[in-house]
Amino acid sequence: MQRWHWAALVSIASGLLVAEGEARPTPETISYRTGPCYGTCPAYRVTVSADGKGVFEGERFTKVTGSHTFRVSKAEWLEFRRRLQPLRGQGTVRLEDGEGCRIMATDMPTVEVRWSNGARASNLRINYGCDPARYGWMFTHLREAPKALPIAALVGR
Repeated sequence: MQRWHWAALVSIASGLLVAEGEARPTPETISYRTGPCYGTCPAYRVTVSADGKGVFEGERFTKVTGSHTFRVSKAEWLEFRRRLQPLRGQGTVRLEDGEGCRIMATDMPTVEVRWSNGARASNLRINYGCDPARYGWMFTHLREAPKALPIAALVGR
């Protein structure tokens, strides 16, 4: 009988060690940041993940400033992700001044999006003044994406 208890205890303990040693998968995360412009454009960062966690960080010209946590539903997460998916590339893409911008309007805000899911990350940084005729379709996706999240009261516009 004592032998059975010892075997059961060793079995349970080894199961706990395996469970604690396993790495939990990192949930997919999207960080979306709007930069300042010459006027009163709202500047903020919002980071959301597939597990429903969200953080809003108001910087300038937002209704609230500082860091505020919130929850996103699965539907909100999927819609936000869907709206940004056509813009996701491999690695880092920068469309600001210089290369990639044949025409550049000044004083426009920059948007930066970072997608990560543990092993793979990609970034997009684009200025709304960068060749609007060429990249206008991207600006539409970028403007529409945050509307899928429950942050309107935090942004205030």
